[in-house]
Amino acid sequence: MMRLLASLLLCLSSLYALAAAPVIDKVVVHKAERRLELISEGKVLHAYQIALGRQPVGHKRQQGDQRTPEGIYTIDWRHESPAYNLSMHLDYPNLKDKMAAYENDVDPGGMIMIHGTPIDEDYPEWYFKGLDWTNGCIALGNAEMREVWDLVPDGTLVEILP
Repeated sequence: MMRLLASLLLCLSSLYALAAAPVIDKVVVHKAERRLELISEGKVLHAYQIALGRQPVGHKRQQGDQRTPEGIYTIDWRHESPAYNLSMHLDYPNLKDKMAAYENDVDPGGMIMIHGTPIDEDYPEWYFKGLDWTNGCIALGNAEMREVWDLVPDGTLVEILP
């Protein structure tokens, strides 16, 4: 009986801690600083070093330009990937991106994600540290990505700044 009560109390305290934890309501990416911030009620709760696309300066204009977009997006779905560990999809291209692509007669591209590093024996995680190596995505180390995955709900606003 005492074990059951102890287990119940432990579960209740865990639930209380989760309910009391601040909700992440915004993610801000500062491209120039290679930093991703998790925001709750205007306060930065967590910050992480990130990697960007191979052409990190400027807004993504078209498929294959290897740029990370700039603007306002949301996390609309997530995926556990054997290639890039955990990944959270951004709703790029938004309407503004689609209009710009249409006006320039180009494909805006897509599949912009916040993701971890590849799981690859030839290129261990440390290999990617400090490199801009993605095709336009935002990459974190796998431990950091697990934390972001656990803290950031789908539907969260993501602001990507130059």
